[in-house]
Amino acid sequence: MVDFAQARQTMVDCQVRPADVTDLRLIAALGHVARERFVPTASRAVAYLDRDMPLGGGRALIKPMVFAKLLQAAGVSASDRVLDVGCGAGYSSAVLAELAASVVALEEDAALAGDALAGIPNVTSARGPLPAGWPPGAPYDVIVLQGSTEVAPESLLAQLADGGRLLAVVGSGPAGKATVYRAAGTNITAQPLFDASAPLLPGFAKAPAFIF
Repeated sequence: MVDFAQARQTMVDCQVRPADVTDLRLIAALGHVARERFVPTASRAVAYLDRDMPLGGGRALIKPMVFAKLLQAAGVSASDRVLDVGCGAGYSSAVLAELAASVVALEEDAALAGDALAGIPNVTSARGPLPAGWPPGAPYDVIVLQGSTEVAPESLLAQLADGGRLLAVVGSGPAGKATVYRAAGTNITAQPLFDASAPLLPGFAKAPAFIF
């Protein structure tokens, strides 16, 4: 029998804290939300390993260290409105719900979306194509992509509030860079943060180059 509480604490102590994650609110949220509730039943015993966790359909939870560093870089405050893009069964949204005023949990794959977010009052589940975001809830102070993108997420950037931040792993494979996009009026700047890899989200692949 797995001691999930101990596994969760080990994840925080051995994966998250050593990666220079020092935000105490974030550390508390990661230590509280039961990650095993948001993965396939057969994978619960390994829910806290230091790796991307397959969810099925080519999707995965990004590894805890990358997820934690992205959220720390986002600087989520208790008054922020957040869009969580590609939330899967909702683990990332449950963590964000402990940090922000409200979270829109966006997922396009109905087979992934369960009822694990039911009962969290500041989370709204939304269904639709991930690259389109969720305009009815815009503008957002923070948008987080739960996977990588090979292209600038223009439709999502247009849904940022003034001063808003979008966090994503840009690029595929080991050459990816965790990146923060910031909105200042109509201007968007992009700043690479650290090397990272994450599974490519559907709809965020670069168009194939035309070859003569």
